Amino acid sequence: MTAAPVLPPAGPAGAILPPHVRMAFGVADVEPRPVEWAGRRAWHCADVLIRPVPDNAVAAWSASVLDTLEVDGLRLARPVRSSDGRWVVAGWAACRFVPGVLEPRYDGVIGAATRLHAATATLPRPRLLDDRDDLLTRSAAGAFGERRLALDPHKGGELYAQLAQYRRPVRAMSQVVHPELFGAVLFDEVGVPALIDLVPCWRPKEWAAAVVVVDALAWGGAEESLLQRWAHLEEWPQMMLRAVLHRLALHAQHPEGSPQTLAGLERAARLVTAVL
Repeated sequence: MTAAPVLPPAGPAGAILPPHVRMAFGVADVEPRPVEWAGRRAWHCADVLIRPVPDNAVAAWSASVLDTLEVDGLRLARPVRSSDGRWVVAGWAACRFVPGVLEPRYDGVIGAATRLHAATATLPRPRLLDDRDDLLTRSAAGAFGERRLALDPHKGGELYAQLAQYRRPVRAMSQVVHPELFGAVLFDEVGVPALIDLVPCWRPKEWAAAVVVVDALAWGGAEESLLQRWAHLEEWPQMMLRAVLHRLALHAQHPEGSPQTLAGLERAARLVTAVL
């Protein structure tokens, strides 16, 4: 990957694993080893991985789903409960360690997304999404034309306004999807994918796949043909447009947005515009 997409921080910077958290998750006698797991700070304690979480409610929901979810051909980082049954302890969550690394296997990530979203299609809309107003939620709402956003024109807002004129109504149904799979799928030595978390979003599954394509084109050095290889998905041009708008809106609102990351989005926007 040539550069990472600009996303909210995953937990408190410089967080140190407290002893009482290790005790709660049953690894008090194991020396924790700091690791970077899919670009995120975590502590490896035997077969348990403990990490700080940016949102306790989302982490608890994710753990409750991943505890029993079954997805063909996809390994899952199963959550670990604390000694008193909680999924989150003082802003920390734990899961079983699954081996793997981030690799530019973008078709593999989209294939994993397709199988994951087939499994999540029957999940009810999470109540924690009600009245939510975080950066990702605002950006997605803007991309779908549900919200007007005031965006910095120099950080993507001008391009966003130009592309939004091509938006047309879509019929695809919303369901629980993971909108951040670009950095959440690992591959083992033989290429079997693993999902490390589950971030809830209520959008069409085709849009979630399109976000992976945009991320890969913008920041992963993916070849242009990736966009065409998944063109059989429902309402693909409009889903790709909404995926670009989503990332542009996120970039323009984020304090760490930069010309370097915007350049990648400009490339993705040019490719998407060609298929509208």
